[in-house]
Amino acid sequence: MAEYAALGFDPAPGNPATVLALAKKLSASATSLGEASRVVKDLVSHSSAWQGEAATAFRASLSRDLPRYLGSAHTSLAEAARRLTGWHEILVSHRALATRYEAQAAAAKTEEALTDARRLARELAAEHGTAARRVAQTLNAATDRLAPEEPGLLTSIWNKIVDDPADAMSNASAILGAIGAGVALVCPPAGLAIMLVGSGLSLAALAMHTSDPKFRKSLSDGFTKGQFDADFWKSSVTLLGDTVGTVPGVAAVASGAKAGTAAARAAMAAAPEGSAVAGLAPGATAFRQAAWSTSDDLRRLESPLIGWSMRSSTPDARERVGVAVAGTGALTAVLDYTTDNEAVEHGSTAVDGTRGVLEDTPSAIRKTGHVWSALRP
Repeated sequence: MAEYAALGFDPAPGNPATVLALAKKLSASATSLGEASRVVKDLVSHSSAWQGEAATAFRASLSRDLPRYLGSAHTSLAEAARRLTGWHEILVSHRALATRYEAQAAAAKTEEALTDARRLARELAAEHGTAARRVAQTLNAATDRLAPEEPGLLTSIWNKIVDDPADAMSNASAILGAIGAGVALVCPPAGLAIMLVGSGLSLAALAMHTSDPKFRKSLSDGFTKGQFDADFWKSSVTLLGDTVGTVPGVAAVASGAKAGTAAARAAMAAAPEGSAVAGLAPGATAFRQAAWSTSDDLRRLESPLIGWSMRSSTPDARERVGVAVAGTGALTAVLDYTTDNEAVEHGSTAVDGTRGVLEDTPSAIRKTGHVWSALRP
């Protein structure tokens, strides 16, 4: 405090040189971000300056929001640099006044003159504090705009669904399968309807995944290049889950189609004078009844693993264990939306893969054999 010994306090604390140096650094950073924003916008907009497979792959890897984020960061840093430059000017002015008031206080010959110099210094300190808080608030606001706000849980889930609808369908199928199995314990028709919807989603997910070049590449690279990495195993487990998940729905449709076709032909043969419309109603009824009956039969078929390991247990106990096993699929599907932890993702893949090999695949094979024996002429 020796610098303002006569006043007894520093009316305008701060280092103008440090503030100016920071303002220059922020200005330079803002300029760099502005240039980066311009380059990325050109790349994303499919500029003719860069074409080909590498350009396409690079553009696909870029977030659609990256240009906007870079632009926001550029604007925020430029604003912060401008505010700090203004604060530097204010600080220089205030410190000049503080030096003048210190000189007046030191030269004061009377108590009144000293009191007057200190009053002016206190007024300066109040003005200086107000200006400093105003600049701080502006800088805080600019800092908040430097990076995108973290999305909420619902927004994050929605973004994942939009970014990968095929995975969303796979996850929805697993969740509905577990819900349907649980509901079937108390209301079999309702549970069966839910599981059939889940099977339909598995079929849609299978079609979307197999038509996705990126998905197919992760599988082919494993077999042709030996790249058995996390993407390969995740894609393999997903493909397995989609495939076995379609079995109940495909089996029900195949069984219903056979019964419906036979009923329609019989109706048309009984009334040859009628048109083909005469066979629609009997065919539709037979289709519905056969599809429902087949789905219910498949639902009642026990998993080979659970049936063997719990052969001494009651059917109800085995059915409840089956619901719990299906619940692990629902759990890993939910975890896919609630966390981005790599360890959790790898753990979920391991759980799904183990269940797929030991439980889902043997069950799907058994169900397929059951339906095939019924469909054979």
